Amino acid sequence: MNVHSKIQLTEAETELIRAFVERSARLPGNAQTVMTRDSAIEAIKAAGLPTRKVEAWHYTDLRRLLSAVPAYDPEVPVDDAEPLIAGSPVAAVANGMTARAPNVDGVSFSTFFARLSEEDSIAVPERGDDTVGLINIAFVSGGWGVEIADGVELAAPLELQNLHGGGQVHVRFPVTVGNQAKATIIERQTGQGEALVSSISDVEIGEGAELTWIIVQEQPDDTTHLGQFAARLAKDAKLTLFIMNAGGKLVRQEVRVAVVGEGGDFQMRCINLLAGDNHTDVTMVLDHAAPDAGSVEIVRNVVTGRAEGAFQGQIRVAQAAQKTDARMACNTLLLSDEGGFSTKPELEIFADDVACGHGATVTEIDSDHLFYLMSRGIGEHEARRLLVKAFLAEVIEDLDDEALVEVLEAKLDAWFAEHG
Repeated sequence: MNVHSKIQLTEAETELIRAFVERSARLPGNAQTVMTRDSAIEAIKAAGLPTRKVEAWHYTDLRRLLSAVPAYDPEVPVDDAEPLIAGSPVAAVANGMTARAPNVDGVSFSTFFARLSEEDSIAVPERGDDTVGLINIAFVSGGWGVEIADGVELAAPLELQNLHGGGQVHVRFPVTVGNQAKATIIERQTGQGEALVSSISDVEIGEGAELTWIIVQEQPDDTTHLGQFAARLAKDAKLTLFIMNAGGKLVRQEVRVAVVGEGGDFQMRCINLLAGDNHTDVTMVLDHAAPDAGSVEIVRNVVTGRAEGAFQGQIRVAQAAQKTDARMACNTLLLSDEGGFSTKPELEIFADDVACGHGATVTEIDSDHLFYLMSRGIGEHEARRLLVKAFLAEVIEDLDDEALVEVLEAKLDAWFAEHG
């Protein structure tokens, strides 16, 4: 991204800058935050949105794909969302503003609005290709800060909801998980109406802590969703990240994980359900910076209609990260001749005592399997549904939580009923 070149701004870029001018005086933050916001929007103004020429955005030409930016409408009604797991505590954000937080023993909540007003909580990204970060920094207005105390084990999943009724929504969820703590957090991204959504979750995981983080993205068919999940794992910490993308018109979900403590373990499971003319891009960068650590990333994609998707996965193993065991796989099931999915796995290894590997496959439904089911009296549509579900079910079942597995499989069934 060349920030010194002069460019002709697109309609979407112009609307983004105009929205900042109109809203900047009403956005929270101290003097330092105001300067940071100004720097972020100036970077966008100078370089524009990324195109395929920017390596990190090679499969998502944001400048072309983001054709319009909806206006802010903070007064539009927002429907409540029941928690995925009945009885789970919920911390909600509605139209970019904090709505409510629960009472949970051992967990403290703070509004991101207050954080911005009291201290400089955001900084301009060091990477020039971090467009999601720049947009969010410029516009973020709300979110929940969450701190889980040392040794706390949550009895039920905590659900963080980002809900909207349309327009623009920009939120953050800074989360700290204390040493030896154990928790499951569900991040819900959903709403009604055309919207531009940016959401960043920034997680610190203490020594010996175990965190399961579930992202369920079900945006409307005319919404652009720009998500970013970043985490740092201390010594012997374990993170399991599960992502389900089942909506949105234009989706970019970034995952940036750093295993900085010896013995850290990162597990990622991702399901992308693509239909219509949806475009979904999952981009992951994993840094192994400490020895005796492990990671496994499995991505499963189902593509129908004219949908297009991409998975870019980069694993970087530092020289100090000896005895790292890192593996990555991406498997795609094409249900349409018009859709497509691109995969770009990368390994960057500077240690000499490691076990690392990656693989990728693209296939269609096996005609023999389909025939087998149909020959036993199962209709073609139901047979296809069963085969798709089997392709995805083993990834969901890795969660080893019966209630979560049941809810997520029900969402698979609902998606296939609409798009299969």
